[in-house]
Amino acid sequence: MKKKYAMVIDTKVCVGCGACVVACKTENEVPEGLHRDWIVEEITGSYPHLFMEVRSERCNHCSDAPCVSACPTGASHYREDTENLVLVTPGKCTGCKACMAACPYDARFTMPEGYASKCTFCEHRLDQGLDPACMSVCPAHAIFFGDLNNPESTVSLLLKKRQYRVLMPEVGTEPNIYYLT
Repeated sequence: MKKKYAMVIDTKVCVGCGACVVACKTENEVPEGLHRDWIVEEITGSYPHLFMEVRSERCNHCSDAPCVSACPTGASHYREDTENLVLVTPGKCTGCKACMAACPYDARFTMPEGYASKCTFCEHRLDQGLDPACMSVCPAHAIFFGDLNNPESTVSLLLKKRQYRVLMPEVGTEPNIYYLT
C-alpha cells in the first residue's frame, strides 16, 4: 500500500515562534525572501470575545492537487510510492507558473533559477528515516508527521481523538495538512 503522508499541527500549542520556518529555509537552502512554510496569525470574533489562532502553513500535499493537473510538462507530480507527496522536478519545469496559478494555498514560488519550488515534507530526510526539518525543531512539539494509511501512526491517532480542520475544504483538493483545534 502506498503511503499517504500527512502533517498535523496543534494550534493549541503552536506559539508562532518561527523555528519551523528557519529550519525549513536552512535545511532546503531556500533563498532569502522566499519560503516553503510560514506563520499565520488569525484573529476572529468581536471584542470582548476574540479568538486568535497561530498556525504554521505550507503546501497541503493535496490528494487531488490542482498544481499537478495544471502542469503542462509533468514537472509537478506525485512521488510514485505515495498517494500525495507532491514534488517538482526542476529539470522538467519551464517556469510557466501554471502550478502557482492553480494552487489555492499560494504555496509555491519560483526559484532564482526559474523553476517552481515548494514544501517537499523534506523528502530527502524521509528517505533517511528522519522527520521533516520543521517538525524536528518545533520547541512546542506542535507538528506531527506520518502516514495516514497506517491506523496506528501518530497522525492517524491524533485525528481520531481530536477535533481538526483543513484549510479551504470547499475547493475540493483533499488537503493533507490538518490543524487540531
